[in-house]
Amino acid sequence: MLHFNTVNAFDYVLIALYFAIVIWVGFYAARKNKGTADFFKASGQVPWFMAGVSSWVSGFSAFMFVAAAGYTYTHGSGALVIFTGATWAYLAGYFYFAPMWRRARIAAPLEFLTRRYSPSTTYFYTVTSIVPQIVGVAQGLYILCIFVSTALGFESLSFHLLGLTLSGIQAMMLVVGAVMILYSVVGGLWAAVLSDAVQGVIILVMSVIIFPVSIAYVGQGGGLWAGFKRLATELPHDYLVPSGQPVDPWFLASFMIASLLGYNVAWHFAQRYNSVPSERDAKKMALLGAGLSMVGPLTWTIPVMGARLIFPDMHALWPNLKAPEEASFVSLAMLLLPHGMIGFVVAAILSATLGQANDAFNWLSAAVTKDVYVPLRRRLGFAPASDLHQMRTAQLTMLVIGVSGVGLAFVISKLGGAFDFALKYYSIVGPGFSMPVMLGLIYRKTPWWSGTASCCAAFALTFLLMGLGAFPEQVYARNVLSAVVGSTVVFVISAFFWRADDPKSADAIQLDRDLRTPVPESQLAGGHGAMQVYGVIGNLSLVIGLVLLGCGFVRSTPIAPASINVIAGGLLVAIGLVLRWVARPTLPEPGA
Repeated sequence: MLHFNTVNAFDYVLIALYFAIVIWVGFYAARKNKGTADFFKASGQVPWFMAGVSSWVSGFSAFMFVAAAGYTYTHGSGALVIFTGATWAYLAGYFYFAPMWRRARIAAPLEFLTRRYSPSTTYFYTVTSIVPQIVGVAQGLYILCIFVSTALGFESLSFHLLGLTLSGIQAMMLVVGAVMILYSVVGGLWAAVLSDAVQGVIILVMSVIIFPVSIAYVGQGGGLWAGFKRLATELPHDYLVPSGQPVDPWFLASFMIASLLGYNVAWHFAQRYNSVPSERDAKKMALLGAGLSMVGPLTWTIPVMGARLIFPDMHALWPNLKAPEEASFVSLAMLLLPHGMIGFVVAAILSATLGQANDAFNWLSAAVTKDVYVPLRRRLGFAPASDLHQMRTAQLTMLVIGVSGVGLAFVISKLGGAFDFALKYYSIVGPGFSMPVMLGLIYRKTPWWSGTASCCAAFALTFLLMGLGAFPEQVYARNVLSAVVGSTVVFVISAFFWRADDPKSADAIQLDRDLRTPVPESQLAGGHGAMQVYGVIGNLSLVIGLVLLGCGFVRSTPIAPASINVIAGGLLVAIGLVLRWVARPTLPEPGA
């Protein structure tokens, strides 16, 4: 009989500590926000290494440890092909998209649409993106709370609040959603980057620990080599060799196209590329993301493959979950990690998803404020909004989006498996919005209406084929490729209507000049002592590491010894000291 270490008091201390850190980061970041330039893009002063970690973590989230873990448990090594796909997308960013976004010279992500196409295109995108973004936030929150409620042992419990009966997952949605909204509203992009950096440290240490521990357990006392040997000999051949959906040519091509779009023209990536001081930093940021995206998935997909041998019947373990295989990673953690480290893992998953939600809040609030509210206020004859007024408007927008996302998460929780929902949802909304952005970034000689027209064409073809029930065996590929084809065809046709002498083409012509002109680094000096943030992250790592070292004395089991806490704590302390050393040149001299 397997014994799971569900969360106890020691774990709650670490989880509470993480919540406190996230909220503190929000208020610390608020001190750096002097205006909208700080709030939306951190004044272009984020160190490239931190921006790279932030971009990687923002694409990570609980999805990787819940929905994607379930997919890995089911499909085996084929999942490696899928989940390392971001590597190639980041490399495309390194060679082309990173410098292009840096040269776009925009203050808010959707400002690109105004410069490339027209203000009406920006309004169209902003209004039509609100609901899909809220659904995305809700989906991420739901996936996160599957993990957290399972780890806390709440999945089968009920809670009563103001006359309402809430399931364990729903109660978690309220608590986690409140923290997510609070730190996002207060801190802006600085909060996102700082919290992402903490999350990156946590995920790194968690991955370094869980990988060897799980493989050694599979080895049944024979060590890592015995574990790998057992994986190779006892797992089915079609599980070890990529097969089925992950290597289906149509599915794989569609997934890679979706990754290319998601990691290069998604608005929060445009925001990250504009948050660093130079083009060279933007390229280094993309290269770091490529490396992390190749190595990172290996550290959790291989242990989850081992979970097939450890937990052959996930439904018997988690009968209350709609998709029990999605609890495979958390089951490994609860079996093999001691108390203290369990709380650490829960905090890691919390951290990844909170960062992803903050990204959605940030770019959408920037779009509503900069590209809709300010121009609309001007047209209605009101006095220009001050920088502080705009920042408060953005914070109010974040609050509304966040509350709406929490409410919608309750609806999504009744719809079934998280991976299936996420795959279908993003295949419908992602390419349709992203294709006109990518096409407009690559080719600039199309008329002002081409962006809206190609976006509408993408969705029209996608929904037409959905309505006809075409290609039912390839739903994901159908949705992605129909959007790509519909958007591209209309975009190409629109190029024949381009007129350089049209006054509405002036902004696109100027953007074309800007994209061909590197941004001089001499213009980018200054900032708020950005390197000091390494010291902040170092201090936070030291705090968490020391707490984990203290957990080396908690009661443990032979399967999950407390020495794991000591190893993890030591790694965190070492990382903290290194980060403090990196920040040392920027620290003020005594008495200064």
